[in-house]
Amino acid sequence: MSARDQVSLYTPVSQAKPDCSSCRGTGWATVAGTRQVRPCECRKANQQEQLLTKAQIPPRYKNCTLTNYYPQGKPNTNEFISQARAQQDCNHFVKEYPMIDYGLLFLGPCGIGKTHLAAAVINKLITWKNVPCLFYDFRDLLKEIQESYNPNTQTSELKVLAPVYEAEVLVLDELGANKPTAWVQETMTQIINTRYNEKKTTIFTSNYLDTPVKGGYDETLTERVGIRLRSRLYEMCRTVIIQGEDYRQKALSPKTQPALIR
Repeated sequence: MSARDQVSLYTPVSQAKPDCSSCRGTGWATVAGTRQVRPCECRKANQQEQLLTKAQIPPRYKNCTLTNYYPQGKPNTNEFISQARAQQDCNHFVKEYPMIDYGLLFLGPCGIGKTHLAAAVINKLITWKNVPCLFYDFRDLLKEIQESYNPNTQTSELKVLAPVYEAEVLVLDELGANKPTAWVQETMTQIINTRYNEKKTTIFTSNYLDTPVKGGYDETLTERVGIRLRSRLYEMCRTVIIQGEDYRQKALSPKTQPALIR
């Protein structure tokens, strides 16, 4: 058996690209001018591709980064300052991870980039530090759990929830968006308590604030998730409050829309 064949036995081939010209799928490349080998760069690239696929970041947010998030509004306004500070908090979080013992809770109205920032954080964690992450819109997660109760489906509640419990870093987008029925409350409690007890890092976004503001939602986050879970979130996460106007509404205002053909 050749040295190359021996190396391939101990190589995680799934992390190597089979068509790589440097390692020819073994995961190991020869050091120029020697008989030594080193881990091939394709292993790192392929591992990141696999992690990004497993993260299930929605297509709309796959290209979100911390550098293409642009704070809106005029400098020195509350809107601009809060968004710039949120971006700064995200950069600090990524830089310090995993030597950090909290997640992030983005609170603010619709259309100010909360989901962009959450997706950007896990994109950066994957591509910079190879951290396994998972993205879920909380409404979609609840729907998948409900569908698992259907006897005709080939899945179970545990199968749906296992990746959510086990993800090293989890994004739960739109926390509190669902009507807080007894079942929704119980499911939220089960998920958040499990990650709390296991000291898992979780990033949340929500349109519900702790204090209602003019033009926003009438209910508070506590009213949507309950006193106990809001208490858990205080301990699990750094609260990042973002102010501003809905950029989608600005982009689609009558002034920016093309004229209709009559």
